[in-house]
Parts: sequence; structure tokens; C-alpha cells
Amino acid sequence: APDRDSLMQLKEKEGVIWVQVDGVHQPDKIAAIGEAFSLHSLTLEDILNTGQRPKMEEFEDYLFLIGKILTFEDATGMVREKHFCLVLKQHLVLSFHESGANIFGAVEQRIRKAAGKIRKKTADYLAYALFDSMVDNYFLVLETIGAQIEEVEDEILETPSRDSLERLHLLKRELTILRKSVWPVREVTNSLVRSDVYFVQEDSLKYFMDIYDHTLQIIETIEAFRDVTSSLYDMYLSSVSHRMNQVMKVLTVIATIFIPLTFIVGIYGMNFRYMPELTWHWGYFTTLAIMAILGIGMALYFKKKDWF
Repeated sequence: APDRDSLMQLKEKEGVIWVQVDGVHQPDKIAAIGEAFSLHSLTLEDILNTGQRPKMEEFEDYLFLIGKILTFEDATGMVREKHFCLVLKQHLVLSFHESGANIFGAVEQRIRKAAGKIRKKTADYLAYALFDSMVDNYFLVLETIGAQIEEVEDEILETPSRDSLERLHLLKRELTILRKSVWPVREVTNSLVRSDVYFVQEDSLKYFMDIYDHTLQIIETIEAFRDVTSSLYDMYLSSVSHRMNQVMKVLTVIATIFIPLTFIVGIYGMNFRYMPELTWHWGYFTTLAIMAILGIGMALYFKKKDWF
């Protein structure tokens, strides 16, 4: 756990303070931070609860925001949801995220280089920059999923298989995770824009409104992708059904060609003593020739009719 004196000294510094905690599974550290910065016990409980859905809570002297950081794992090809919490006070921003979910490198670089407005603005602008980084990361995840959907679509059109169907189900599950994570963020940003707290300046509200617009755009993209995956599932069923019909068509044509041949062979396989042509020298070869002409003729007729 961090030293209490160092936290109190940090609290007394001038300017905007940003405390970033990497890893929320540290009750002692989070409790010490909560005590130093006067956070409510319910806030500390929500920080530790990684299953908590995105929301905004307004306390007497701070705002508490919960979001979800989405990361795409190349090894598994799956989207992972990471817990993210943010406490906004007048001159202080506390951010908490699960290990391996630090997507704020660009914000840190802007602060170090004093690039843009981030050094000149107040804590609410820093909170906007962090939340905006989280939302912008959704676009990167969506871009990856969009590329995967195009690959699955090509597979289904060319060679539909069981693997294509499994990838399609995986994509639908990832889109469900995205929708569950992004939809409440819209409510969070909307509540923040409508909040009336003294440490959120009116000038900063337009930036949070921009996050709200981006969230709506992401939700629309997710819904469009969900519609595409549903149509791809129907396309898969149609493609498999079409391939089955093609196979059945070929088998039916082959069986149809062999029906008259089987009839001829069956007639001369009865072996009655008084049957015509049984003693004819060229009977066997003539029968084979008739069967070949009949089979080839039927095959050419079916081909002309474009039945196979």
C-alpha cells in the first residue's frame, strides 16, 4: 500500500493532479487512496467490483465514473473487457484500471510534452481526455471485428464450413460484449453533460458531448455489424443448402442414367431358356453398345437442359 504521508503531500500540490492506479485487485492500496482523498466506501466497493456496469454517481465533492476498456487479444482472437473507474474532483483525477489495460499512453505523452490544451485546461478536461481514449479504443476494436467479418463473409461465399460457422458465432458473441459495454457509456456521458457541478466547466461540456456523439456512432456501427452477422448466418445456411442441392442433383442425374441400364441388365439376367438373342454371337457386344449410347445420350440431354 502507498505511504499515507506521500499521498497527503501529493494532495497538497498545486495544479491538476492525476493519480493512475494500474490494477484494481489491490484492496489495501485502493483503501489508502480512498482515505487520503476522502472517497465514499461505496465508491471503493465499485472500484474493486470489476463486474460493475458503466455508470456515473455524483457525490458532494466529486464525480465517480465507471467505464469498460476493450482490448483485442491477437493470441485468442477475442475481445476482453477491462474495468475502468475515474474519480473527478476540482483539481484532481483518480483513474483505476485492471492490469494490462493501460491505453492512456497518448495522454501521458501529451502531458509530458505539454502538447495541445491538456496542460492549460482543468481537471475536467483531463477526465475528458481519459474517457475519450477509452471510447476511441472502441473504434480500433470495431475496425478489427469489421475486418474479421469480411474474412468470414468471403469464406462463406467460397467454401462454407463448420469453422466459418464457429467464427461467426464468436463474432456475434464479441459484438454482444461490445454492445453491453458501450451502451451504458452513452448514459454515463449524457448524465455527465446534464450534471450541474461546480468543478465541471461549461466549456468542457462540449468535449463530453463529443464523446456522447462518438458513442452513438459506435452503437450504430455495432448494430450494423450485428445485422451483417445475422445475414451471414442466413447466407451460410443458404450456401450449405445450395451445395447439398448441387450434390443431390448430380446423384439424381447419375441414378437416372443408370435406371434404363439396370433395366436392360435385369432383363437379360433372368436366364430363361427361351429368350431372344441369347444364342446370338454379337448379342453381348450389341447390348453393351446400346447401353453406352443410351447413357451418353441421356447425359448429353441433361447437360443441354443444364440440369448439372
